[in-house]
Amino acid sequence: MSSPIRDAMATSDVLITVGSGGVGKTTIAATLALRAAMEGTGSMVCTIDPAKRLANALGLEALGNKEARIPDETFGAAGLLPRAPMYAMMLDIKRSWDDLVERRAPPDKREKILNNRFYQALSTALAGSQEYIAMEKMWELHEQAKYPLLVVDTPPTAHALDFLDAPNRILDFLDNDAAKWLLTPALAAGKFGLKLFNLGGSYVAKTIARFTGTETLQQLADFMLNITSLTDSFRERAHQTRSLLQAPSTAFVLVTGPMPERVDEAVYFHTLLQQNKMRVAAVVVNRIHAPVPDALWDEVARMGGPLQARLEQTLKENDLLATQDARGIERLRELCAPTPLVLVPRFELDVHDLKAVWETSRYLWGEAQVDAAKTTR
Repeated sequence: MSSPIRDAMATSDVLITVGSGGVGKTTIAATLALRAAMEGTGSMVCTIDPAKRLANALGLEALGNKEARIPDETFGAAGLLPRAPMYAMMLDIKRSWDDLVERRAPPDKREKILNNRFYQALSTALAGSQEYIAMEKMWELHEQAKYPLLVVDTPPTAHALDFLDAPNRILDFLDNDAAKWLLTPALAAGKFGLKLFNLGGSYVAKTIARFTGTETLQQLADFMLNITSLTDSFRERAHQTRSLLQAPSTAFVLVTGPMPERVDEAVYFHTLLQQNKMRVAAVVVNRIHAPVPDALWDEVARMGGPLQARLEQTLKENDLLATQDARGIERLRELCAPTPLVLVPRFELDVHDLKAVWETSRYLWGEAQVDAAKTTR
C-alpha cells in the first residue's frame, strides 16, 4: 500500500517534524529514523525534548549533545534487525550556543561573549534562540553528510511562526538599531566607551542607567561590541538554513491531534509552510480514538446487571470521543488538501520502547490502518 511518508523518505535527505507541543512530534521523529534504519537507510534523529522520552524509547539511559549510535543489542531485545545504523542526539541549547561561539568568534572575543550576561539570555531565554540553534545544528549535521537521512524534531512551540521566523528574530535582536544608536559612543570607543562618554552622553542613556545601573549598560555595550563580529556569520547561516528548508530534498511532517484546538493550530501551520514554499509530505493525525467494535458492544449487552450499565456508559464515552476525532480529521482533510493525512491511533500504553516505536511506524507506512470512518452508533 502506498504511503506518502514512505514516498517522501525516498526523495528526501532531511525530514522535519513540526507542530505544537504535546502532539507526539518526538515519537514520530524517532519512528521515522527507526523505519529508515530498518529499510536500509542510515539515519540520525536530532531532538529537543524536555521530558527526555526519546532516550527511553530508544533503549538508552540518556542522550547528550553528541550523536550516539543505537546499539545492536537494543534492537535485538526488541526483536528488530536494522539493515543500516541509527543515531540519535538530544540538543543541549546552551552547549550548542557555546559551541557556536567557540567555533566562530575571534579568539580575543570568545570568553568575553561567553561570560556576558546578555549572551546568557540570548543562549537560554531569548525568544527564538531554541529554534535558531536547532536549525543551526540541522545545517551542521546536513553539511557533514554523515547520515543519508537526517530527522529533525523541532522545539515545542506555541506558535508556528516561532520556528519559521527564528533566524530573523535573532538577527533583529543583534541588529537592533535603537540599541546601537544608544551605545554608539561606547561601540566606537571600545569596552571603556560608556565610562569615557559619560554613559553615552545622551539623556536617554543617563535615564536608562538610573533604572538599570551603569554596570548593566556597560555589559550591554560590551555584548554589542563583541557580538558584532558574529552577525555576518549569523546572517549567512540564516539564509543557508532557509534555503535548506525550501530545498526539494527537505520534507516536513506536520504532527497534530484531532482535537479542535489542535486542528486550528495545524491548519495555520500548514498554511505558513505552504506560503514559505516548504514541502509538506503529510499531516500525521496522532492519538486517534477508534470507535468501539460491534463485537464488544454485543459482548457487553449479554452481561446484564449493574456492570453492564457502567460498561455501556464507558463505551458511549469512547464512541463520543471517536466521533469528535472523526470530525477533526474531516476538517483537516478539507482545509489541508491536497496534502495527504496519515492516521495513528491512541495506543493503550504510551510509546515508551522500540517495539512501540516500530508499531507506530506500521501506521506511517500504511501497513496498518485506523478505523476512523464510524462516527455514530
